[in-house]
Amino acid sequence: MIEIRKYRGHIRNWQALCEELGIDAGLSREAREAEILTKAYEAWGTEMANHMHGMFAFALWDTDVQKLVCIRDQFGTKPFYYYLTAGGELLYGTMVREILSQDGFVKELNEEQLQIYMSLTYPAGEDTFFKGMKKLMPGCCLVWQNGAISITRYWKPEFHADETKTLDEWADEIHSTVAQMMEEVKTPDETAYSFLSGGVDSSYVLAMSDVQMSASCGYDDERFDESGLAKQTADILERDNSRCLVTPEDYFAVVPYVMYNMEQPLGDASAIAFAIACRETAKQSKLCYSGEGADEFFGGYNMYRNAERYGENLKTFYVGNTNIMKEEEKQRILKHYNPDVLPIKLVEHIYEETEGLDPLTKMSAVDIQIWLEGDIYLNVDKMSTAAGLEIRMPLTDRRIFGIASRMPSRFKVNEEQNKVAFRTAAAKVLPEEIAFRKKLGFIVPIRIWLADERYNQDVQRLLFSEIAEKFFHMEELRSIWEEYIGGNSDNWRKVWMIYTFLVWYEEYFVKR
Repeated sequence: MIEIRKYRGHIRNWQALCEELGIDAGLSREAREAEILTKAYEAWGTEMANHMHGMFAFALWDTDVQKLVCIRDQFGTKPFYYYLTAGGELLYGTMVREILSQDGFVKELNEEQLQIYMSLTYPAGEDTFFKGMKKLMPGCCLVWQNGAISITRYWKPEFHADETKTLDEWADEIHSTVAQMMEEVKTPDETAYSFLSGGVDSSYVLAMSDVQMSASCGYDDERFDESGLAKQTADILERDNSRCLVTPEDYFAVVPYVMYNMEQPLGDASAIAFAIACRETAKQSKLCYSGEGADEFFGGYNMYRNAERYGENLKTFYVGNTNIMKEEEKQRILKHYNPDVLPIKLVEHIYEETEGLDPLTKMSAVDIQIWLEGDIYLNVDKMSTAAGLEIRMPLTDRRIFGIASRMPSRFKVNEEQNKVAFRTAAAKVLPEEIAFRKKLGFIVPIRIWLADERYNQDVQRLLFSEIAEKFFHMEELRSIWEEYIGGNSDNWRKVWMIYTFLVWYEEYFVKR
């Protein structure tokens, strides 16, 4: 007998699985997905996830052999955590707080993760900020039996360039596959909103969907405000658009809520605005689309255009989309610095697996396995869950990645443009000025707000607190702060990253 102990997710190809496994497709979603998990395990065992598309993390208990099987989806869109107690019991769950509340858990800070965080600004790799608690990594299966843990990797991103296709043929394949995703991403009786920025990804998702309402974030400062572009796109597509105005007061007020519900610190400033957007959207809808995945799959970041210039040097420094502090600076700032704890060690196996491939492919492989899981999907999952909003990401799918994995890099980036083939596909349903608009990113005016005495009081309170003294040399923190206030606006990322850690630490180790 199979018992479902934990499950969070959305199985996208449920209709095909119901037909293959002999399941009544008329069941409710909850009953249907429970049947899929049970029968898929009976049919394919620990290989079951290779037959499933979507977002999922789950734990199954096989009563016949007294075995626990825990599986996380291929890209890590849903989290899964585990912890081995001193008494030899395995604690596990899809939320950190599930484990914190269980008997046998000992709450201690994993200070080495702070050292990683100060470079990457997110909790990267299998370790967490709680000593002894680990993440099951994407594409992995954990088996617990007879008191022993074994972890196998059932899927990893692989790249095999196909040189036989033209740009238009790649665009056609992308377009037809996205159309298939949009048919699967929800049932006809479900109603969804769709997040919309000024960029091509969210615009393409909206254009290919039947969604009538789009949701956007905006700011009073027009230098950072993409909501006008989003409204133009919505008007062109004849869809409605709601605008959530993010004020600095709202932004700073919600930081403790975000860090508590994130469960680990996240120094991505856009996460705060995203949390506000989730809360506002959840007042109107319980389901929303978002466009994550395409940038990492298809070469969407501007820095990817420098890939050839980096060449073989990549494996000495490229650890993902962010790298805020170098080792010598962390060594000056941290009271407890371990020279063996280096971000580059997190990606060594990826460079080994991509040996002989071109530099852009290596960068993409790193970001898909480190940045997406550690920052982007963490943010989407935690903030939507906290708000009571379900987010589905049509472009995050193995079949979409399957196209990118075969596409030569010249169809992803060139000297003038990024995400070339993807934009060409999007241009089938979007005006060219939208499909080929320069990537702006989810930008926030935080570099300005952070220096404003009206808003930064809590930042200063924590930055120069007894909490901060536990971890940092205060004269170094003060130097970073004073340089920032004095005009070195690039320092805002360092200030924000340290502040978000301190907020999180206060939430989990001081208040609770």
